[in-house]
Amino acid sequence: MTVTAVIGSQWGDEGKGKAVDFLAEQADYVARFNGGNNAGHTVINQFGTFKIHLVPSGIFARNTVGLIGGGVVIDPAVLIEEIEMLNKAGVGVEGRLWISPRSHLIMPYHKILDGLYEEAKGAGATGTTRRGIGPVFADKVSYNGIRWTDFASNMFESRLQVQLELKNKIIVALGGQALKYEEVRDAYREYYLKLKPYIRELFSLVQDGLKANKNFLLEQAMGTFLDTDWGTYPFVTASTTIPSAASAGLGIPPRYITNVVGVTKAYTTRVGAGPLPTEIKATDSEVYKKFGEVAATTGRVRRVGWLDLEVVKTAVQISGVTELCLTKLDVLSGLDEIQVCTRYELSCNPVRYADVDSYGLEKVEPIYKTVPGWKEDIGQARSFEALPANAQNYVKMIEEAAGIPVKWIGVGPERDATIRR
Repeated sequence: MTVTAVIGSQWGDEGKGKAVDFLAEQADYVARFNGGNNAGHTVINQFGTFKIHLVPSGIFARNTVGLIGGGVVIDPAVLIEEIEMLNKAGVGVEGRLWISPRSHLIMPYHKILDGLYEEAKGAGATGTTRRGIGPVFADKVSYNGIRWTDFASNMFESRLQVQLELKNKIIVALGGQALKYEEVRDAYREYYLKLKPYIRELFSLVQDGLKANKNFLLEQAMGTFLDTDWGTYPFVTASTTIPSAASAGLGIPPRYITNVVGVTKAYTTRVGAGPLPTEIKATDSEVYKKFGEVAATTGRVRRVGWLDLEVVKTAVQISGVTELCLTKLDVLSGLDEIQVCTRYELSCNPVRYADVDSYGLEKVEPIYKTVPGWKEDIGQARSFEALPANAQNYVKMIEEAAGIPVKWIGVGPERDATIRR
């Protein structure tokens, strides 16, 4: 039995979807345990190109069963759309996708409030995806949440009435339009009927799988530094993103997590507000345009920067990462020189990521090491030895800094464009 957690070692967008897609070939179960549809995982394989938000990215492996744990918050309309998309593409999910009844639902008022809160903050806005993630997690911990189990116990209507009375007052006070009870009730009843065949308690399924020595692949949403506690608060997500969240969000005991794969992009990106120490400010520069990306979930242009080894090292330590999956190494091809941040200084004194808060992190000076680049196109490389010497040295430098091996190297967006060491 192996239980492998796949996490992002930066601010999300590291390429976890691709990593989970190819690692799932050896998994019996692949599971989401945190976050919601604010996560966007892009998968490119023989079935086509998919942007996955709630269904585990490993669902394409025919012998794998997908699990959505109780730690995941669900927008039913998004989940139904994904299931229909996968079935249409020939990726049948019936009988091998299960949803925990403990999952909390993103309601229309959560999305409305998410937007109204951001607008009310003005220049101090957090930069959320406006998918309702923060408000639904706030309701979860303040005993105001609605779960799938409320439908089975006939508590949905009464709980919805109470919540709409509360939420409509806030929405109207902030300049929004009140929601109508009947419209929300009917829409969510329909969602429940469509998803009911996929809803089942996962506890026995997970525990029996562990006893039977099945292989589990746990898929994190977001990234380490969007964690509520260890991320750049308040510019974070609303859930715990480190592997320990799988215990609460799925029911996996911590001692069973034997491997942690840290997915690391060969440079750094971030969506939304918050500190990014190695950010490249010159938006008209060749490097900025080369690194430029669009977020899978929001469509927003990602902020870009050089690789930050201080961030990667901290993620390795926080999450107990045992091996790295380096993605998008091919994007660096064509550069004469590459900058890599090896440490921080603040007021001429060395500091680590954990020594400062978000506002202090905005003031640190990244100390760079300049390494030689390579001109060759590495998109067709399928072995480490096929990489140019300078590309090999770049990988070895990351291994030395992190203190763990780089076992997979992405040289293109497709599943097959991966070097396995």
